[in-house]
Amino acid sequence: MPDIRRRQAIKLAGSALAAPVLAPLATPAIAQAKEAPGVTATELMIGQTMPYSGPASSYAPIGRVEVAYVNMINDQGGINGRKIKLLSLDDGYSPPKTVEQTRKLVEEEGVACLFQPLGTPTSMSTRKYLNAKKVPQLFVASGATVFDDPKHYPWTIGWQVSYQIEGRVYARYILDTKPDAKIAALYQNDDSGRDFMKGFRDGLGDKIKQLVAAVSYEPTDPTVDSQVVQLQASGADALFTSGIPKFTAMSLRKVRDLNWNPLYVIATVGASVSSGLAPAGLDKAVGIITGAYMKDPSDPQWKDDPGFKDWLAFMHKYMPDADLTDINNVYGYCGAQTGMQVFKQCGQDLSRPNIMRQAGNLNLTLPMFQKGIDFHTTPTDYLAIKRLRLQRFDGKAWVPFGDPITV
Repeated sequence: MPDIRRRQAIKLAGSALAAPVLAPLATPAIAQAKEAPGVTATELMIGQTMPYSGPASSYAPIGRVEVAYVNMINDQGGINGRKIKLLSLDDGYSPPKTVEQTRKLVEEEGVACLFQPLGTPTSMSTRKYLNAKKVPQLFVASGATVFDDPKHYPWTIGWQVSYQIEGRVYARYILDTKPDAKIAALYQNDDSGRDFMKGFRDGLGDKIKQLVAAVSYEPTDPTVDSQVVQLQASGADALFTSGIPKFTAMSLRKVRDLNWNPLYVIATVGASVSSGLAPAGLDKAVGIITGAYMKDPSDPQWKDDPGFKDWLAFMHKYMPDADLTDINNVYGYCGAQTGMQVFKQCGQDLSRPNIMRQAGNLNLTLPMFQKGIDFHTTPTDYLAIKRLRLQRFDGKAWVPFGDPITV
């Protein structure tokens, strides 16, 4: 991949291969483009920061897929008569670097919006700045509830399922499966980890005393061995871990090295087969539980699913060397489709206020989402995904079970 520290012009592609099912929304026709940052008569320029390097680089496929999706959109003629240019910059999952790159995108490049910047700590480092500048921080790749605050931060909207909803779902699953469990938890020491733990504690309710140990780690920690040893020593027979794939793999490896076999639940953010499980050994992950709102590409049950077939055709054409078992390739695809719908709804008014207006007025059924899970926003509710389906790893793939749930 070229040096992403240099700006990249990426052509966004709305998919005829797999168009999301949309609720109708009238957009007034405007004869000429309104003057707006990042907009010309022939082009819409947007930007993003991605961890192409650093501890969260396993999420880099999200940016690469969005690069490819841009190319596909432009191959098909663009959106409403405009080609899209996406400037995707590496921030190394380092908040100071995110600030630097975001300022570059806004002040030097003049992008219309920040699109799917990845990470809770990184996006928090730029939230006040972007809101002060009235620049859309569109579909932050995070489930932290801090990105659902339209009253105080109207220019920021998240994308994925709330970490607190996830935490509550997992707590209830553990209690339903093992009512007398002694529970341990490992979480990242930032807003994302604290969100997971708030939801998890809320889900335990009056059984909170069954949480016998909870320890955190820093994204810069070289290992989590000492934390896992501490958690095992608590006597816990159920374990919940929330963290990026690198730490999912490290904790899984240490848990199994200790011959510890708790009821094991991990958060969706670390559940990629290729980057969260495989580095520790897929045999070590058998029986682990996580949630899902997207169709996992490692699961053969989707092979005849129309949405999966369209995704696969896109991947073969635009990402031929990608790992087809990596859920991050689905994430980027779904995220790109969501953003493209916003720009379509904008019509010829691609002003920053209208971009946010349309982002807060979505009702989508995305082809690579699980049945029964939609993407819906309103001007007062930016949490678009509120349901999860549980799934279990069988040694090769995540296999969903039960119906979509929320608590």
